Amino acid sequence: MIITDKILLYLEDIEHPIGRIVNLVITFLVLISTGIFVAETYPLDPELRSIVSQIDLIILSIFAFEYLLRLIAAPNKFKYIFSFYSLIDLMAILPVLTGITDVSFIRILRWFRILRLLRFIEGKALFGNLDREDSSIVTRILFTIFSIIFIYSGLIYQVEHSVNPKQFGTFFDAVYYAVVTMTTVGFGDITPTSQAGKLMTVLMILTGIALIPWQLGDLIKQVAKSANKLNTVCQKCQLSSHDLDAKFCKRCGTTLN
Repeated sequence: MIITDKILLYLEDIEHPIGRIVNLVITFLVLISTGIFVAETYPLDPELRSIVSQIDLIILSIFAFEYLLRLIAAPNKFKYIFSFYSLIDLMAILPVLTGITDVSFIRILRWFRILRLLRFIEGKALFGNLDREDSSIVTRILFTIFSIIFIYSGLIYQVEHSVNPKQFGTFFDAVYYAVVTMTTVGFGDITPTSQAGKLMTVLMILTGIALIPWQLGDLIKQVAKSANKLNTVCQKCQLSSHDLDAKFCKRCGTTLN
């Protein structure tokens, strides 16, 4: 096996032992990095803030190295560069590549790093009695909702904190504002003052009206669909979710007990 094939195997195949470890490490680093961004919005001791910044720089460097490996191993490099996940990875490491991490509009791109987790939840069974397909759908819906709220919170914090620090003092203030705005509750106790913040609010409202109900509707449909399934394990392929009146396994055709 050539080197590029091994790289792709270890980076993409989550069933391979090494690939599983690599992906778990990357996911863990994404969570740490996201936690660092949230922590940086709160008052920290200067020494602790310096340590946290160094850890963040190391993680960013690892992401940059991973991106380079994926680019080298990609069969079609042009197609890979403009693929969805590649663009997300590029936005995540852009501060390292440009070397201008203190510029606000560049730092905004760091909040898109949470979307990297989408790569590692597809096809996973994370919810008890749900089969692999149903679990993947439910996980994707929940994560999509979480990602939308998280990214909008990060963006509104970046554009409003410097001009309106009293109302957007921490990341939790931004999360509260994003949830209230996107659910169209609109208490009015926190309001943006900048033009960018007002534009972001309009986008939040439009997203809340169009996308959130759609995702929640799909989630309810999937849960209702799963409730009408029988938890019978196929003796051949081990599929555990079948229709109530099923006599044969829908995956391999084996007669069910």
